[in-house]
Amino acid sequence: MGFFNYFSKVNRLKRKEAKLQKKQSKLLPKPKAGKALKVGLALGGGGMLGFGHVGAIMAFRDSGIEFDYVAGTSVGAVIGALYCNDVSNEIMEQAAESFKIKDILTTKIPLMPSKTEKLEALITKYAGDINIEQLKKPLTIVAVDIISGQEVRLTQGSLAKAVAGSCAFPGLFNPVEFNGMHLMDGSLQNTIPSDAARRMGADIVIAVDLNSNRGYGTTSTKYIEVIKVSLRILMKASALKGYVESDLCITPDLTGFKHTKLKGSKDMIEIGYKAAIAAVPEICKLLRRVAPDPDALLISRKIKQFDEAGKEAIENINTEEDY
Repeated sequence: MGFFNYFSKVNRLKRKEAKLQKKQSKLLPKPKAGKALKVGLALGGGGMLGFGHVGAIMAFRDSGIEFDYVAGTSVGAVIGALYCNDVSNEIMEQAAESFKIKDILTTKIPLMPSKTEKLEALITKYAGDINIEQLKKPLTIVAVDIISGQEVRLTQGSLAKAVAGSCAFPGLFNPVEFNGMHLMDGSLQNTIPSDAARRMGADIVIAVDLNSNRGYGTTSTKYIEVIKVSLRILMKASALKGYVESDLCITPDLTGFKHTKLKGSKDMIEIGYKAAIAAVPEICKLLRRVAPDPDALLISRKIKQFDEAGKEAIENINTEEDY
């Protein structure tokens, strides 16, 4: 795109944004008397589909929607930890786009589970070397203790250890020792922890399900395929209560992506963002407030992306001139 076309397009978008914001300003909500509603966010599991959560969080922030309580399972616990420690949209997006599988796995040998040391180090890098109770927002991390066979909800202790335990998928990671328990992936019993957010004190619970097409079958009778389809069926049953316990479940359409592959991370962020933006009017209705204009929010994000692309292009030109 030439510079003339670039600036022309940005200016058109900014004019459209200003018009929508002027229209929106006439609809500003009036404060209501009485107790403010407490809002909970439930972030479900989904492996590499977790990039969709990053987009959703960015959309909520851009819309002015804040959550009082957060519950996360597996990758939902990862993104929940970042959100609850006020990690910025920019840093979350940068971390997501620079992430590599080797950043969390300690072995490449098939059927040999990895230790969680790298995963814990990654959590510490972005969320801090802190305990769960030190986060800036209340967070419940959902995992399964394989000693008792029960779901556990972690609200105290090492953040990195708890998140790693919630992400420790069988066969991929070793169990994580945590306060006398051996933790594994929370998705085994509670894929979308809406009930955990509700029990934290939320009046309204918004859930995000990254894998709404889970439970699909297979015609194969091969060992690995049978194991995989069995896990998908189990997790589908686990996900149902997440829908029942939430007031609204956002389901980004990530059917074109795999929970085991990094390919398409930027696209998943955008899909998560747009799915959450589309849900903003319904969320605001639940919260009894006037919703921001979704078109204005999408335009603002597009302007930001153009601005970043323009800065990068200018930096590249300056670099070339240096040589």
